[in-house]
Amino acid sequence: MLKWAIIFLVISLISGALGFSGVAGVFSFLAKVIFVFALVLFVLALVMAFVIL
Repeated sequence: MLKWAIIFLVISLISGALGFSGVAGVFSFLAKVIFVFALVLFVLALVMAFVIL
């Protein structure tokens, strides 16, 4: 999942450099959302691992 966030970030940076600001904004937002979702899942997995032990 983090791989998709990095891919969207790279697409956002490339499209921003080429002047497609609308597309860059959309991909930047998607990258942020996916990154936060992956971070939340990581923290949940970490908490669940300590609760089970």
